[in-house]
Amino acid sequence: MKEENVAPDNEPVTPNLSEPMLEFVAERHLATLTTLRADFSPHVVAVGFTYDPSTGMARVITGRGTVKARNAGRSLDIPGGTRAAVCQVDGRRWLTLEGQVRVSSDPLEVAEAVQRYAVRYRQPRVNPERVVIIIQVDRALGHA
Repeated sequence: MKEENVAPDNEPVTPNLSEPMLEFVAERHLATLTTLRADFSPHVVAVGFTYDPSTGMARVITGRGTVKARNAGRSLDIPGGTRAAVCQVDGRRWLTLEGQVRVSSDPLEVAEAVQRYAVRYRQPRVNPERVVIIIQVDRALGHA
């Protein structure tokens, strides 16, 4: 897969992932989440994530005070807004999903993210400080 569905003029575009890519992103694998620090250097951590092809949203659940949540919630002076990426790798197969990022503490959005995480991985432990990092995917790269 080559880079595809890059959003023109920051309009939302949901990438059309191939069937092998959709199958790969549904398998139980960990990934990396890359966010930007205030100095624009990358912060890369291992995460579990889910992807909803109908909305183009990648979701990562985490605690409110984590570095990744702070980075994702930071308003950086970047044309097109603050962005993040998740990258899943398994041997020769890989997939990177990129897009604008936001952090939500909305109980409904957090509950949906927890439910999706539980289906893909396992039921997460209770965390009253949980938030969800949401990447509105507008670019996908990979090979499956």
